Order: sequence, then structure tokens, then C-alpha cells
Amino acid sequence: MQRTYKTTPQAVREASGMPDMRFDTKIAVLLREDLESWQRLNVTAFLVSGLGTTVPEVIGEPYADADEVPYLPMFRQPVLVFEGAKETLTAAHGRALARALPRAVFTADLFTTGNDTDNRAAVAAVPTADLDLVGLAVYGPRNAVDKVLKGARMHP
Repeated sequence: MQRTYKTTPQAVREASGMPDMRFDTKIAVLLREDLESWQRLNVTAFLVSGLGTTVPEVIGEPYADADEVPYLPMFRQPVLVFEGAKETLTAAHGRALARALPRAVFTADLFTTGNDTDNRAAVAAVPTADLDLVGLAVYGPRNAVDKVLKGARMHP
């Protein structure tokens, strides 16, 4: 049986000493399963980069080490990464739109562009139904994000 997108059960977390850090919300990235390793990393980084500017509550406090050297703040909760077939991605995109969840898309065309202006132009040139999606990030209530990701599996 393949791993699904469900999180580690409560009993397993308690038995392993893992803290129970359940959030009411979820940050998730869904990647097309046929991407190269470098593409998976690049797409994930690009997709989550917009969340902090449009959904500021996902960002925690700044960090500092013991010598008081400051570091940038990061997400306050984990980013869960999933994968699926092209059809899974298309269906998830439709469900994210229907639920009006904050989302980011990465299309295959963006692998051929080299800057933000060209990236936005490449997405703007294609109707929604025809986007060649290779990645999708969504944020929202945990249950809604779980429904968007139906059919996806955790990234190995």
C-alpha cells in the first residue's frame, strides 16, 4: 500500500516522543511525479515563496543563535510535500480554486524562463484549464487542504 497524505497518528507520535504540534491550517506542495530531483526542489522553493507575503500569519518570529546573530523568520509550521500524476495535479488545482484557497502554481513553461516578468507572462498566456501544471502550493484549513490533495501521496 502506498503512503497517503495523512499525518503520523497520535498514538505513534506519543510513543516516539514526538510533540503533538497539530495546526488548524496546513501548508502543502503538490508536485508532478515525473519531475527531476532538481526540478522538485526548485518548484517547491518557488511555490512557497509567495505565502509569507500574502498570508503573513504563516510566518513565525525571527531566529537568533546563542551569540545573538539574527536570522530570518521562517514558516511557523511544517510544509508538507506530496506528489501525484498530472491528472491528480489538475484535479487538485480545480478543488483549490473551488474552495478559494490561497495558492501558487508552477507550470512546465516556467522551466524555460529566466525571470519573474517572463514567468508571469508565461502563466498569463495560458487559460486556466490549459495550464501544464507541475506544482501547486495551497494553504488553508487542514480539512480543506486534505480534500484538495485527495489522490496525492506523500513525497518519498
